[in-house]
Amino acid sequence: MRKNWVREKLLAGQPSLGCQIGLGSLHVTELMALAGYEWLVLETEHNSVGPAQLEMLLMAISGTETIPIVRPLAADPLEIQKGLDLGAMGVFVPMVRTAEEAEMVVRATRYPPAGTRGFGPLRASQYTLDYEGYLDDANENMLVALILETREAVENIEAIMDVPGVDALYFGLFDLCLAMGLNPNHLPFPEIDDIMARVLELGKQKGVAIGSGAATPEGLRATLEAGYTFVTYGPDFQLIKDAVQTGIRTFQEVCR
Repeated sequence: MRKNWVREKLLAGQPSLGCQIGLGSLHVTELMALAGYEWLVLETEHNSVGPAQLEMLLMAISGTETIPIVRPLAADPLEIQKGLDLGAMGVFVPMVRTAEEAEMVVRATRYPPAGTRGFGPLRASQYTLDYEGYLDDANENMLVALILETREAVENIEAIMDVPGVDALYFGLFDLCLAMGLNPNHLPFPEIDDIMARVLELGKQKGVAIGSGAATPEGLRATLEAGYTFVTYGPDFQLIKDAVQTGIRTFQEVCR
């Protein structure tokens, strides 16, 4: 099994750049990996991607150095196991609210005695060609990232960060706003900024990577300069939408 060099970077406090892939396109996914993203999150929560298509997306990444991460439907051990068995090297898990749930997620990514993951990594072990190596190395190569998007998670943030094996927390700002009774279309909010600043400082103290997203070069620069290390530039559909709209507006301005 190859090393999860992104996890190593994050544990060392170094920034890493990824993108969330929501379109489910093999070609877009492969393009993003070839372009140089260090990691890609393959969405299955908010689109129609199922296990068979997820496997194809993982194959689209496999010819690159990009680390594949799966976003399961929920914090469910069987959902997590499925993604890892297909070849993902990490999870990006939504709606984790408590330290107990965070611990369950971590254990679902580890083989016994460290966890509860069942053994059957067909594609992940190169179709059993790397059975021995995969079993020996998998536990230390699985990146666990949790999406911070509920009021309960904010209230339990220190306990969640203290769970061994939680490598990163990523702000899901729209759901966090909704959970706080705020309209995310009107971001930013002072109360959300305060939460982000507190979590960012706690992450530095506890050695947990804190993540946030940007969709413009200026936003990306600001996110990195603020101290976030688990950073996304995207998602894929937003990058495409913005590029298309820029071109259309230019055309309309010239041809008016």
